[in-house]
Amino acid sequence: MRPVINASGVVLHTNLGRAPLSDAAIKAVTNVARGYCNLEMDLDSGERGERYSHVEKLLCELTGAEAALVVNNNAGAVLLALHALAREKEVVVARGELVEIGGSFRIPEVMAQSGAVLREVGTTNRTYPRDYERAVGTDTALFLKVHPSNFRVVGFTREVMRRELVEVGRRHQIPVMEDLGSGVFVDLQQYGIDPEPTVQETLAAGIDIVTVSGDKLLGGPQAGIILGRAEMVQLLKEDPLLRALRIDKMTLAALEATLRAYLQEDVQKKSPCSAHAFHNCSRAGEKGCGIEGSADRHTQKL
Repeated sequence: MRPVINASGVVLHTNLGRAPLSDAAIKAVTNVARGYCNLEMDLDSGERGERYSHVEKLLCELTGAEAALVVNNNAGAVLLALHALAREKEVVVARGELVEIGGSFRIPEVMAQSGAVLREVGTTNRTYPRDYERAVGTDTALFLKVHPSNFRVVGFTREVMRRELVEVGRRHQIPVMEDLGSGVFVDLQQYGIDPEPTVQETLAAGIDIVTVSGDKLLGGPQAGIILGRAEMVQLLKEDPLLRALRIDKMTLAALEATLRAYLQEDVQKKSPCSAHAFHNCSRAGEKGCGIEGSADRHTQKL
């Protein structure tokens, strides 16, 4: 590999490596890569520790989740969650949310690999809470909601809102999982960017398990971040599949540094792909083209 100039107009370009890391994240990776580190060592007790402890507390503090886990990417996070929570059981999902993203990642195919059984409800453009209600049976293990981050269905549409789905799930004692995909941790509207559901508001709505990417809107390394109820995250930690999906010390170091920047409230100034940096870049480009003010007048898209 070698560095390239991103002149595509797409800030988070999959083919160009997605989010560039901040200086703090790069420094953290260098520090652990050049020698030994306490990856799985509790320095206080001298006993073996857990690698995920380096970021779990930070993620919980940032999002309000009870527990957290990190794997190698978001597809892995979805695969692990479905395998641990719904293997050989039914997962109910709206037909309009059976998405495909780049690289042929298709929700139905991932579900099949996990061992879960797909149960479609609703239609392409309209789904109601009663559709989920009618699908509940003795084999129902999970309700799955998938955020359509790369397309929109407009016109005569009806989507089941998070709180509606959570209400149905609670009524039938069925947990609800949502794949948020890009994973927003800040309100984008303050930068004139179309709103996306944040991780915090998704968890606050009562979703039991949320999965997001680390290298998209978070601005960190490639990772699949799993957040939610402690007892459910624990089931994922105990699943043998986790070992095949676990992240290494360099990914953990970069993610830890990225999360600390969010907690210190300086991520918008220091991350190279933050909304703040994107807005400044847009304004600089407009100035060079003699069209100043466009970034302030029009909604920008990542």
